[in-house]
Amino acid sequence: MRRSFLAYVAALIALVPVLVGVLPGTAGAVEIKTVTTPLGLKAWLVQDKTAPAVSLAFSFSGGTASDPAGKLGVTSLMAALLTDGAAGFDAQTFRLRVEEAGASIGFGASLDRLNGALRVLSANRDDGFELLRLALTEPRFDRDMLDQRRAQMLSGLNRAKQSPGAVAARTFVEAEFAGHPYANDPDGTPEDLKGLATEDVRQRAKALLTRNGLIIAAVGDIDEAELARLLDRTFGGLPQEAPDGTPPALPPDWRPPAKARTIVVERPVPQSTALLGLPSLTRDDPDWYALLVLNHVLGGGGQQSRLFNEVREKRGLAYGASSSLRTYRKAGLLVISTASANERVAEALKVVRDVLSRLRDEGPTEEEFAEAKTYLTGSLALALDSSGAIAGLLHSMQVDQLPPNQLERRAALIDAVTIGDVQRLARRLLDQDRMITVVVGQPVGLSP
Repeated sequence: MRRSFLAYVAALIALVPVLVGVLPGTAGAVEIKTVTTPLGLKAWLVQDKTAPAVSLAFSFSGGTASDPAGKLGVTSLMAALLTDGAAGFDAQTFRLRVEEAGASIGFGASLDRLNGALRVLSANRDDGFELLRLALTEPRFDRDMLDQRRAQMLSGLNRAKQSPGAVAARTFVEAEFAGHPYANDPDGTPEDLKGLATEDVRQRAKALLTRNGLIIAAVGDIDEAELARLLDRTFGGLPQEAPDGTPPALPPDWRPPAKARTIVVERPVPQSTALLGLPSLTRDDPDWYALLVLNHVLGGGGQQSRLFNEVREKRGLAYGASSSLRTYRKAGLLVISTASANERVAEALKVVRDVLSRLRDEGPTEEEFAEAKTYLTGSLALALDSSGAIAGLLHSMQVDQLPPNQLERRAALIDAVTIGDVQRLARRLLDQDRMITVVVGQPVGLSP
């Protein structure tokens, strides 16, 4: 149960930045209330009495990209330990209390923020929020659990070296963000992890678990007054700021690669995994909605996209080819992924590059443009069907500094995108002179 909830938190962290752009139009009817507590905490709330439960999504400023030098992985380790015992409850007892409350509590560290989530049945609301309070304000960080979590992280780093997909992802990130903190593995390095002590974890918790920069979203069977009471009780015991009075250091501005590179990592596998990346936009760029349309046409639209059609349907070079957007506080990437037999991967990559060239030179067709806008404004395929997912979306909107009425404006913003906007953006972004390509396998016709 606990493992699946942590996986849910991780998936939510990765997914919500994209959902802001593609939430179905029906969600625009959701009423978002802004709650200010007596202690001055602020939260967004969507009341939903259809299920007797409350979901909370929240985060603190500072993520793995601000890990101190020599202590890489400390934020991820601290996040894992927050539910491994609190106050008078050791890890096993704490987990039992959470289960008895019909609750789930989880934490996860992204590059820019420390994220958390709570889901609890309405009947046990006080108990669930109290357990969250203990995890935040009285974490134990017991040595035996620290050693266990460290061993798990070290094992994970070792397993990642054996997975072609993980090797491709790590190599790709290191190439795109060379010299930038975003290049660091969120789980650190074996050397740094082995050197982390309990005091390092405690100091990291003191630096991050503050009310400054705290973002909260709630969805479910709760009203404003009750939410305000529970939030003050849960988060009010946290200090306003870190002991030294300074917030976590922001990552520096990112300078995209100046020239294209192709990196081949040899692995004895029958199929090669490929990732291709181009510098893209951050969420605050005025061309964001044009980017959603462009990405849908290129490879984000599934079987309707050019990449899928050219690589899979017409030539059978791979089971699939797609594109996705990755957004961070200081960077944005357009990432293309595919996998093909070693003998055919070079041909598949040539087709991908041809697709990029044609889309950059010609832009989308009228039919592609219309289909993308129709999908983005009206499709229910990505409907948010749980209170936790909606809470994650509201949280993401706050992180991106969007107004509560963004959902109501979304359809109009997409509708306002012209085909000329997408053509202009394609010329701006689809510049292969800066593209990073990573291939892991034994690709014929490509060399390290």
